[in-house]
This record gives sequence, C-alpha cells and structure tokens, in this order.
Amino acid sequence: MSGDLPLLSVERISVRFGGLKALEGVSFQLEEGEIFGLIGPNGAGKTTLFNVISGLTPATEGTVHWRGTPLTGLPPDQVNRRGIARTFQNLRLFSNQSVLDNVLVGLHHDDHSSLLGGLMRSRSFLTRQQQLRQRALELLDLFDLTGLAALPAGDLAYGDRRRLEMARALATGPRLLMLDEPAAGMNPAEKDDLCELIGRIRHHFQLTVLIIEHHVPLMMRLCDRLAVLHFGEQIALGPPAAVRRDPAVIQAYLGESER
Repeated sequence: MSGDLPLLSVERISVRFGGLKALEGVSFQLEEGEIFGLIGPNGAGKTTLFNVISGLTPATEGTVHWRGTPLTGLPPDQVNRRGIARTFQNLRLFSNQSVLDNVLVGLHHDDHSSLLGGLMRSRSFLTRQQQLRQRALELLDLFDLTGLAALPAGDLAYGDRRRLEMARALATGPRLLMLDEPAAGMNPAEKDDLCELIGRIRHHFQLTVLIIEHHVPLMMRLCDRLAVLHFGEQIALGPPAAVRRDPAVIQAYLGESER
C-alpha cells in the first residue's frame, strides 16, 4: 500500500436521524503524527462524527478509510483492532474495578494465553499476566496514577478519571487516539497540564491524535490543524492561525467564545 495514503480519510460523511440532519458532507484527512482538532458549538455534530469513525453510528452517506481500507460498517471492536482508540465525553470506566484493572481491560487484546493455561495457572500464563500487569503500571506511571492503582476507579477525582480513561485507551495500542472533550470539567491549571500531557504521549507513542474540545485557546495552542463544524456542516479547515481569522468561524463560534 502506498505510503502517500493518509492515515484516516473522512469522505463526505452525512448522518441523519429521521428528519434531523446531524452531519452533512464532512470531509478531511489525517496525516500520521499530527494533532487534529474538531471545534464548534454544542450540537455541531462533533461527537456524532466520532461515533461514525469509531463504528458506533452508521453514516447515512459517505465513507471512512483507514490507510486506504474502508472502515464503514465495521463494529467498534473491529475498528479498535485496526488501531483506533477513543475516550468518551461521558466517562465509561468500570467504577467498581480498581484503577489497575481498568487499564488491564484495555490490554486484553494483546493477551494470547490459552484457556487451558489460565485454568491450570501454567508458568507461561503467569508470566504473561505479570508482563501485562507491568505494562499497565507503566501506563499508570505516565499518567501520574501509580499511587492510585488499587483504588476503585469510581473513587477518583474527576481529572484523575479523565486521565485513567486515556490510559485505558492507550492500552489497546492505537495508532490514532480520539479524545472527546478530555478537558471538560478541568480548571485552567489542569487544562495546561492536559495540553502538555497530550503532546508528550503523542511523541512517546508516535500517535496521531483527533480531539474534540470546547476550550478554544487550548485547541489553538495544541493542534496542528482544525476543522470547524456548525449545525453539522464543515465551515473551515486549516491551521489554527487561518481558522482563527476565518469570518465564518468568527461569526459562528470564536467571536462568541472569546469575548
């Protein structure tokens, strides 16, 4: 396959729920290693687009390609196995399980232990489980969660739960990490820390990042490129500096948000 193909290609995606138009003809491409942001007012269709890419919502029209191969119609687990992981606007952690176990769940895709080996507690099974546990602890350390590993995930502070969901997503070994409003509910200092963390994990794991976020200054600072959605339509696409100056964006979004 040609190395010139984009990592992800979103081509004329439209979604309608009955008579409601959620998305209309949205198109963009992601290049390997970039941080790409989706911004727009509430109800603009950003999370719907995430759901289409990750296999949760079928597109009414259009296609999504991953390295030139269609993703359209694949269920979420198959999308994930191709190298795409995401977080959710509404946290979806296993609240009663420990912080460590939440990350171990994300590592299950890489556990090739046999059922018999697990039942017999074979040496190879125990060795593999220890390796997975060590990988989970390394991820928790990256997100400053090591000291909380034994706590139930539901007992964590909100910002810690946000970071845990990111750690669990990374445990699946993605090439593309999709973050749905990771800074929601965070104070300014936490948002600055998050911005630094996303940049750090991008380089550490050689990731491409697709992010939805309402905090416009953070997105302007963090992203290489931005797409702006408004009532389901894409009204701008380009580097942050160009998007900031776009009259349609100023009228629809930035002019209201940055007053």
